[in-house]
This record gives sequence, C-alpha cells and structure tokens, in this order.
Amino acid sequence: MEDLERGDGIGDEPFPAWLRPPHRGFTADDLFRLTELPSHTQLIDGSLVFPARQTPYHSLTNALLADGLRRSCPPNLRVRREVVVLLGPGQAPEPDVLVIRAEAVRGLDTDRYAARDVVLVVETVAPDSAVRDRERKPQLYARAGIPHFWLVEEGTRHRPVVHVHLLDPATGAYTLTGVHEDRLTLTVPYGIDIDLNGTDRM
Repeated sequence: MEDLERGDGIGDEPFPAWLRPPHRGFTADDLFRLTELPSHTQLIDGSLVFPARQTPYHSLTNALLADGLRRSCPPNLRVRREVVVLLGPGQAPEPDVLVIRAEAVRGLDTDRYAARDVVLVVETVAPDSAVRDRERKPQLYARAGIPHFWLVEEGTRHRPVVHVHLLDPATGAYTLTGVHEDRLTLTVPYGIDIDLNGTDRM
C-alpha cells in the first residue's frame, strides 16, 4: 500500500486521498460532495461504482425504451435517463431509465430523486455490472418500495428482451410478470407499446 501511496510500483500516480472510503463507507452526501468523481458514478453498499464505457447496444436500447416510455407518458409522470435515485445513506444507484412523479421535478438541473418519487426503474444488463443489475439493484429497489422494475437482457441479433417485474407488497420482493421480445405492450404503470426491434432503425 505504501508503494501505491508514493506512486511507486503499480501505477505512476499516488492513490487519491479523496478515494479512500470512510470507516463506514461512502454516503450519498459524499457522492455529490466529491467533485472529482467521474460523471454517472453510483453508490452501492457504501462503495463508489465508476461508469464503464457504454456499448452501442446499451446506449441504443436505453434510448429506445426512454423514447417509447415518453410517447405515452401521462401528464403526472416524467421519463428520465441516468439520474441518481436516493435509496438510503449508502445507496444511490443510477438506473438506465426511470419514470418519476412530475411533482418531484424541481427544474432541468435536478440531479437526484427520492425513492418515493420513482414509479419505474429500468436496468439494461451490461457485462461489467451483470451481478449488480440482476441481483443487488433489484433487491435495493424493492426494499425502497419502487413498484415497477424492468431488467433488460441482450437477445438474439442484439435486440433487447425486457423482463417486467412488479413489487409484491406481501413479500417486499419483485415478481416476474412477463418476458417481452419483439414488442413490449403493457397497461401498467400506464399504457405502453414499444417496438423492441426499433434499435435496427436507430
């Protein structure tokens, strides 16, 4: 560790002091206080999670879903991409896409939302975050009471496959209600109809 701190051995620069976690881990306040952090850094279980470069599939899929959600979004809701959701002192993930209550929007520069303001979160599975996307994040979203969760997997020919989940109040966990390929048609949280083959035309 001394070598890393002096800049000797592995790497050419010293370990930044601001990256050294506090005894009980980083908090959501730290996430917004540390201005040196890369954009779209997340906080999971008190640890900072740095963003990886998005693949074209990942970026196009999230754009397709966000655009599809916006087309039929009712006036009392809004669609956002990659904005932090505050779930607790050490939990501040950033879903790929989210639907929030309109009254939670304080302006175009709003950079975080409380869990109570979130209706739907969407996570598109990426190779570097597969375990977090499939396991840990759904646990955190469910515990925070977010009612709708979509997990998006990469299907054949790089087309998205959307696994739709609904929060079960009795268990406090998500229940899978459907797996959608080619087309995503739902009535909750509102009327939604998205052509999942649309990435071919983007």
